Amino acid sequence: MKRLLALAALVLVTVASQAQNKAEIKWYSFEEAVALNEEEPKMVLVDVYTDWCGWCKKMDKETFTDAAVVEYLNENFYAVKLDAENTKETFEFKGEEYTQATMAQSMQVRSYPNFVIINETMENITQLPGYRPADTFLKDLKTTLEQFK
Repeated sequence: MKRLLALAALVLVTVASQAQNKAEIKWYSFEEAVALNEEEPKMVLVDVYTDWCGWCKKMDKETFTDAAVVEYLNENFYAVKLDAENTKETFEFKGEEYTQATMAQSMQVRSYPNFVIINETMENITQLPGYRPADTFLKDLKTTLEQFK
C-alpha cells in the first residue's frame, strides 16, 4: 500500500512538473510589442479574435499549444492578441489613439481569426485569415518571414 501511494505521488509530481515546464507563447499588448520592436526589431504577429469565435478558440487550444509553433513564434515574432470588439482600453500608435476594435478596423480585418503580420518598421505587410492547424500555420509563418525579411 505504501509503495502504491509513493508511486501515485511520484506520478502526480511528474505530471505537475511537466505541465509547469510546458512552453507557452509570450503574448504582448500592442503597446508592449511596439516598445520591444524599438529595442530589438522583429516582426509582429497580431492575432485578431473575438470572444464568440469558435475557430479562434480552436486556434488557442490546438495550434497555439503546439511546441513547434510556440518556439517559432517566440523566437521570430512579438505575438499580440487583439480583441476586435474591445472598445474600452485605448493606446497610442503613430500619433493616433486606438482601441483594440478601432485598430482591428484600421487593419481592415473582416473575419476571425485573422493574423496580421507587421514588419520591423511597423507596417502591415500581410494577413493570414482563418483557422490553420499547427503544421500549416508554421509553414505559413516561415514563408511569410522568408518573403518579407
